[in-house]
Amino acid sequence: MFESPTIRLAAGLLLSGSVVAAVPVAAQKYPDRPIRLIVPFAVGGSYDPVARVVSQYLGEDLGQQLVVDNRAGASGMIGGDIIARATPDGYTIGMLGNNHTISTALRDRVPYDLLKDFIPISRVGLVDNAVVVHPSVPVKTLMELVALTKANPGKFNFGSGGTAGTTHFGGELFNSLAGTKVIHVPYKSGGGAVAALVAGEVHMMVLNMINADPHMRSGRMRGLAMAAKQRHPLAPHMPTTAEAGMPGLEMTQWYGVVAPQRTPKMVLVTLGNALQKMSTRDDAKAKLASQGIAVHFETPAAFATFMREDIELYRRIGREANIKPD
Repeated sequence: MFESPTIRLAAGLLLSGSVVAAVPVAAQKYPDRPIRLIVPFAVGGSYDPVARVVSQYLGEDLGQQLVVDNRAGASGMIGGDIIARATPDGYTIGMLGNNHTISTALRDRVPYDLLKDFIPISRVGLVDNAVVVHPSVPVKTLMELVALTKANPGKFNFGSGGTAGTTHFGGELFNSLAGTKVIHVPYKSGGGAVAALVAGEVHMMVLNMINADPHMRSGRMRGLAMAAKQRHPLAPHMPTTAEAGMPGLEMTQWYGVVAPQRTPKMVLVTLGNALQKMSTRDDAKAKLASQGIAVHFETPAAFATFMREDIELYRRIGREANIKPD
């Protein structure tokens, strides 16, 4: 029997166990005024291109403007708190990402409960990472890197854009799975870490493809494997880490749309259907692909499951590597 996307999305919202209609919407057309999209980081950051595409295509589909409202600070927790405390009527939604699962995993106090105060709608953008080395490192495969670093504990290092970021966790996940002692060297920004790798100050990174691809093409970095479940269209000949012999070394940056808890079910279905349509549009895919971001869509239940698993991954790595947030 044919099941419409609306029915599937509604079922997913119910399965997520988080839908409680508290704001009456009977006989009310949604939306009938602009919607605010809270982005918990400053203009110009990695969230921005995703937020701009989401605002454009949801606005077109819903017939209302989506206003991007950047609320930066405290590793995304200030913006997250604004989303959690917003009136649950569908006119304030937000964008979360890895920073929020990392904070939940590592911090004793966070101003919201990530798994209880938000209703996940869908992840909308993914950025895969690659294991890359400086060309001076005498390896051409991931297993050769494992063998080299294992035979020389403490003699090799990896860069990151700062303590407790995805580049830090990627390097420590490599250590955990390979049984190596590659030393972490944090920089003040992701750009600083990339520059350090190009200059040979550090030997390796687990680096997003936005930054890795141009340097791999120029020969200033050597890509060994995609730290993802699938190969990347920008480097189709590079194996995944599982194909290269290290299953489990996966580190993906993600961006997802959420609503405050108690947002009415049909509002969530409307938003979810609009995101699903966006994920099928070639022009939306092209706009994000130009930034190294892949369009994504999933059910609310799948998004909720992913967030729980992401928190546990960061919690495990953080415990093993004794990572403390700045």
